[in-house]
Amino acid sequence: MRSPADVAATTNAHPGEQLRFALRRDGAALDIEVVPEATEQNGHRVGIAGMRLGVDPAAVAGLAVTVRYGPVEALQQGATKTWDLSVFTLQMLGRILNGSASLKNISGPLTMADYAGQSAQAGPLTFIGYLALISISLGVLNLLPVPILDGGHLLYYLVEVFKGSPVSDRVLEVGQRIGMAVLALLMALALFNDLTRFF
Repeated sequence: MRSPADVAATTNAHPGEQLRFALRRDGAALDIEVVPEATEQNGHRVGIAGMRLGVDPAAVAGLAVTVRYGPVEALQQGATKTWDLSVFTLQMLGRILNGSASLKNISGPLTMADYAGQSAQAGPLTFIGYLALISISLGVLNLLPVPILDGGHLLYYLVEVFKGSPVSDRVLEVGQRIGMAVLALLMALALFNDLTRFF
């Protein structure tokens, strides 16, 4: 195994089969037997081991590099990173809608709080980066053309520009009901995924 990805690829390829990993911990060699749990993902049967590889903090500290930018370049880097994260959010949403990504990727407040705690333990910069990721993702989702969200209001304004008059009250009412139903289903799914992960 050369990386965590190698471990994940191995366990994913052997659902329900007993695997033996030879590893070295604290200078001692030992064998660990793992049986990846078989689960369905995108129509394929894969194995999930539910383990996470630990990282030696001393080794990470020796590899850390600090890069500093001037004010102008920092703004450019921030804009580029914001754009990349926005595109990534839309791509993941598209993959969920077309079925190439699992609905289990949708997380709710419990998972977000758990990751916030983990990122806070990793240091202030990691925590701030996590908060930025959440803010950008929520901002992108809020601009989707779903009634009741800001993107839905922008859609109404756009229709008004081309139509020459505001949309009818009936359309607004139906749109709000649809938007509320979509949000309610999304929140219920996110909470269900959270509870499934924790319990």
